[in-house]
Amino acid sequence: MLASKRPAAFSSGVARRAAPMRPTMLRTRARATTAVAVRAEISYIMVKPDGVQRGLVGDIISRFERKGYKMAALKLYQTPRDVAEEHYKDLASKPFYKDLVNYIVSGPVVCMVWEGKGVVATARKMIGATNPLASEPGTIRGDFAIEVGRNVIHGSDSPENGEREAGLWFKEGLVSWSQTMEPWLKE
Repeated sequence: MLASKRPAAFSSGVARRAAPMRPTMLRTRARATTAVAVRAEISYIMVKPDGVQRGLVGDIISRFERKGYKMAALKLYQTPRDVAEEHYKDLASKPFYKDLVNYIVSGPVVCMVWEGKGVVATARKMIGATNPLASEPGTIRGDFAIEVGRNVIHGSDSPENGEREAGLWFKEGLVSWSQTMEPWLKE
């Protein structure tokens, strides 16, 4: 019944304190590769300069937290041109590539990595269509953006790109920690 779904710490009816978990940084590529094999899927999410300038960072973080995803990295960052070019390298042949790179380096961005089951697909649904006018109300772009060139947010489009983008934007590594509400989110 319901009692069997409760976390072990609560099964005896007496609340027990778990030892506090210390966050650790995954610093080396070898350790990061090992951690990738055991951790959940990750997605790189970036609040673009328009989202930062408009004060939308808190609203965006809140949506991912309320959904139950775990933050693995976060920073405010002034993007160097070489990082922006590498990030958008698959769009280098497009006529808007130069403008896109110039835009991303024009002001600070907020870089994040979120972790959890199905986070890439869910984040894409939460973000909405690239063209905000085609985004449903309730999505981040549907609620906050009007133009493609100022569409507030970027999200990884595949688990592989989530890994690649997280490695590009967070060379220092991701934080590994235990989320205390995990037993209330997952079976």
